[in-house]
Amino acid sequence: MRTLPPYADLLGLRTERADDGALLWVMPFQEQVVGRPGYLHRGAIAGLLEFAALGALYDALADEPVQVKPINVTVDFMRGGVDHDTYASAVITRLGARVANVEAHCWQSDRTKPIAAARMNLLIRRDDQKSSPRT
Repeated sequence: MRTLPPYADLLGLRTERADDGALLWVMPFQEQVVGRPGYLHRGAIAGLLEFAALGALYDALADEPVQVKPINVTVDFMRGGVDHDTYASAVITRLGARVANVEAHCWQSDRTKPIAAARMNLLIRRDDQKSSPRT
């Protein structure tokens, strides 16, 4: 696993492996992630989803040296996150030479009832790719 940025520490993120080997991200409910009293802040939820998506991509690329930048991100908030640990996982729907599409979901006590979902398109720059001029 790559070194996480300070924002991951602020959110209190940790990773686990599910029984099927999938990478899970866990965000404990704590003061740093509270929005309105008793509920998660939407920015914390979006951050968790982004880490899950990037984590799945980096996991799939193993130790391949790459730089990844978001092209676009769409987050759907479905229900309020409450005073529980929040879990997230992501699935790569397409992994090309230069672009990856990833879907991430987060939930609390029941995985079948997500509190939010995200779709991300990510630009991948592999160290062996030469810069091409923009047209």
